Parts: sequence; C-alpha cells; structure tokens
Amino acid sequence: MDSRINSYITDPERNAVLELRHAMHREPELSNNEWKTQQRIREMLERFGVEGANVFHGTGLYIDIQGSASGPKRAIAVRGDIDALPINETRDDLPFSSQVNGVMHACGHDLHASIAMGVALAFHRMRSNFAGKVRVFFQPAEEAEPLGGRTVAEEKLLEGFDSAVGYHVSPSIPLGKFGAREGAVSMSADQFTVTVTGSSAHGSTPHRGVDAITIAAAFVNEVQKVISREMPLEDRSVITIGTIHGGGATNIICPEVVMEGTIRTTSPERRGQLSQRLRDIAEGVAAIHRGKAEVSIQSGEPAVINDPGMVQLFQDAVLNTVGPDALTQDKDLGGSDDFGFYSQCVPSIYFWFGSGEPGKESGVHTPTFAVSDEVLIPTTELVIKYCFDLLGAQPAP
Repeated sequence: MDSRINSYITDPERNAVLELRHAMHREPELSNNEWKTQQRIREMLERFGVEGANVFHGTGLYIDIQGSASGPKRAIAVRGDIDALPINETRDDLPFSSQVNGVMHACGHDLHASIAMGVALAFHRMRSNFAGKVRVFFQPAEEAEPLGGRTVAEEKLLEGFDSAVGYHVSPSIPLGKFGAREGAVSMSADQFTVTVTGSSAHGSTPHRGVDAITIAAAFVNEVQKVISREMPLEDRSVITIGTIHGGGATNIICPEVVMEGTIRTTSPERRGQLSQRLRDIAEGVAAIHRGKAEVSIQSGEPAVINDPGMVQLFQDAVLNTVGPDALTQDKDLGGSDDFGFYSQCVPSIYFWFGSGEPGKESGVHTPTFAVSDEVLIPTTELVIKYCFDLLGAQPAP
C-alpha cells in the first residue's frame, strides 16, 4: 500500500489502534452486551489523556474533541461500531483469534472501532490545529435490535452537527483501495410478521374448514408481484419471506400459519408504500379465502444515503493522499446498516475500504472472514485527513 498517508498519527497511537483491534477480536461481544469492550475503549482513551467519554445506549461511548484554533467552527461525527456476531470462528491462522465460543467479529467491527480510536487520539493531540468539534462514536448494537444507531437519532446526538462519517471493510474490494458513491448505498430493512388464521377440519373434508396454508401460499405468490409490477427496478426493492410455520398433522386442515420476513428498498419514498401494500395483500388474500390476516411491521434501519458533496471531497482526498489507483466504484449495493439513522439526521458519507487479498477473500458474516492488520493504519490516516478536510483545516505537519 502507498505510504504517503502514513503521517498523521504517532507510533504510540498506531500501536493503540492495533492493540484495540486484537483485544476486541479475541474477546468479541454480542449486540447490547459490549460491556468489556466499552470499558476497554474508555481505558484506552484515558491512557492518552482523552477524558469525559459519554455513555449512550447502555454499552456505547462517544467522546467530544473541541478544537482550539481560529476558523470555521464546524461539527463532524465519526462512527465506529463495536458489536460482534453469533458465529463461531473457524480460522486457526490468526494469532488474535476469538476466544469466545460461538462469537466472532465476522463483520469487521473490531476494525471499525479501532479506526475510530485512532481518529479520536489523533484529533485530541492535534486539537490546536482546528476549530469546531469532532465527536467520535463507539456505537454498540449495529447488528441486532435494539439498534444503537436508532438511539443516536432518538436522543438527538447529532443535533447541531454538520456531517457524519461512517465506513465499512469490504473483502470484495482489493486491499488498499477505497470506494464511495453518492445516493443510496444500502437498503432500509423492516421486519414483518403475517399471521394467517383459518379454521381446522379433517383433511378428507376441506370444505368444512378454512385452510391457512392455502392462504399463506397465495400470499407468498401475490406479494412478490409488488416488486415485479409496482416498484421501479432502480429502487432494488426486495420482499423476503424468511420463515413459515404452520400445520401439525398430514391429515388436518391447518388453522394457522405464521410467516416472517423483511422488506428492503433503497428508496425512502417507497419504504412506507411497500409496507402498506404487503398489509393490503395479506388482508385481501385472506379475505378472499374466507380467513383473516394480522400484520405486524417493525421499522428497522433506514437506507444509508451518501451526500454528493461529501463523496466528491472523499474521492479527492483518496486521489490526493493515497493515489490515483486507490479509488474504486466496484461495490454492489445491498444489505443494511444502522448508519442510515445518521444519514437521516445530517449529510453523511459511508465509504468502503478494501481488504481482499489471497487467503482472505471470505465474505462478511462467515466463519472464515479475516482481515489483515495492514488495512488499519492507512484507513485511519485517510479518515483523519478527510475529517480535517470537512473541518476546513489542516493536520499538523
């Protein structure tokens, strides 16, 4: 990787970034249970003289670093998520592999949090080089409800801020490359439960009952037509039926079926429309078949929307500090991230940093996912430089 960007953090700060990554990876904690991680982050901040970390969402922390220079007093936020996944790590080639059975950092949040730590330490040391404020979030519960990002929005922790910066590791992008694009870069994700009710009868006399399985089958078929016939292709909307449960015997007409799934779209405008159409179809299909349907929809993460101006500034930062070959657009949309709550509140950017290299191509959320330490320092340096650009300031030489 190009070494030109390795100049914004000190050797002790670099060591701290690596130390935190290794410690978090060895002792991963699931969403809403990141107590050891929270304490470890607080202790590392205090070791470098960064005092006054604030608790949010129970297991999260954020730290404010106030600049003392003259100039435009902008306020920016940086998010690093900290939770792990209920996946058992199967790699034995990592000296810092997970020591917690059935839990691992399979989505790279150990990397994300460690980068955020490097940003916090560097800006604390260089606070005389900028005006305004940098708030660094060590956010819990990105992977599971209740979501930490929702708390950031609900508690108005971005009120008065000008912009927010998020990022995610990507093994599908080569090591040393970075990517960002304007507009939607993830999908919203809403959960639904459809309970179809009929009435039981013997299998030899189906006319004496109302078959909930028949109703469920009709619903599964009809609801997909919302995507294929009512949604523009560019919205990339998806309705997934993930579970279906019903019936207890082969010769009994099933009286109840419960289905669960997700609704995803990149379009904030059509998010509500999809939920309403799913409800209409469930209730309508059930009524046609003489049954009933109850629909429950739980609102999840919004789509992450990248601000065009912030993307352009980021691309300039990559070109100027890493090099012309480091910028890539080779990243498909998909999935969801609760950084969408941040982008609902303030202009935001969510960029990817590549980790793909031989032997480490396994995707996120897999038991063989692994990322080299080599990505950490260059990405941290880039985030620092980019944040200084957002602040309209220059880091110390």
